Amino acid sequence: MNQLNYQHLYYFYVTAKQGSIIKASSVLHLTPQTISEQIRTLEAYFGFDLFDRVGKRLQLNSQGKLTYNFAKDIFSLGTELLMSVKNQRQNQQLVLSVGVTDVLPKVLAFDMFQRCLTQHPDVRLICKEGDLNSLSAELALNKIDGILSDRPLPRSSNIKAFNHLLERSGLSFFVAQNQAHEYIDNFPQCLDSKPFLIPGDKSAQKLSILAWFAKHKITPQISAEFEDGALMKIFAQRGYGVFCAPTSVEIDIEKQYKVKVIGRTDSLTERLYLISPERKVSNPLLTPFMTRAVKI
Repeated sequence: MNQLNYQHLYYFYVTAKQGSIIKASSVLHLTPQTISEQIRTLEAYFGFDLFDRVGKRLQLNSQGKLTYNFAKDIFSLGTELLMSVKNQRQNQQLVLSVGVTDVLPKVLAFDMFQRCLTQHPDVRLICKEGDLNSLSAELALNKIDGILSDRPLPRSSNIKAFNHLLERSGLSFFVAQNQAHEYIDNFPQCLDSKPFLIPGDKSAQKLSILAWFAKHKITPQISAEFEDGALMKIFAQRGYGVFCAPTSVEIDIEKQYKVKVIGRTDSLTERLYLISPERKVSNPLLTPFMTRAVKI
């Protein structure tokens, strides 16, 4: 069998996508007769028809649908290739792809990204969000350069990666501004029997917070659990309870969510890790992340 003629395949693909030869001729700027002839040549090459001709209408048959799906993938990849080559030729833009765990406070992540963008303003930043397991799989396949997480990759993981502790911070407790007067005195005992919003099981903080409450003989009313930290903050803003977040970003949280700090503790800490496939970060664009790295 001779080499497949991709021009014939493209004419078929556009016709199938547009739904008729007339519409395809308008897109391709060719006469309908030329397109019909090219499609017939392709059908002769394959040895089967690609369309069922119902009156003046063309309808993809089973072989045509199969061919169309392959053609769609082929030309989609071709388009991606052209765009990639064009971008590299035009500006040689650097790309940094980082995963962010869904439970990590986004203000912390933004602070780290801002460091990179300050030093490399022309970088194309790709942020992916997910749980640590799914992001670790992408790291193993080299689909991302690193992961920002509130917990290290477990030693039991079969993925070879390294944990870099970037930041360690105590926790501040926040409540809606119009409720702050209820918590003025006697922190943390003022939290007893009060509604509390707690991170979900994916967070490294949940068990630590519950243990801290037990240590201080505090029994808050757990109103809700959240995997999404931003949603938790909105609930607090609307008066549904107290939440905690890193003290290092409390000013940003107060400003963004219109909440107020009612207390702080260094007994609980939020950690920020960069997980990379190499002990020394391989993508130089990650270097600004390491400016405040903490020795583990």
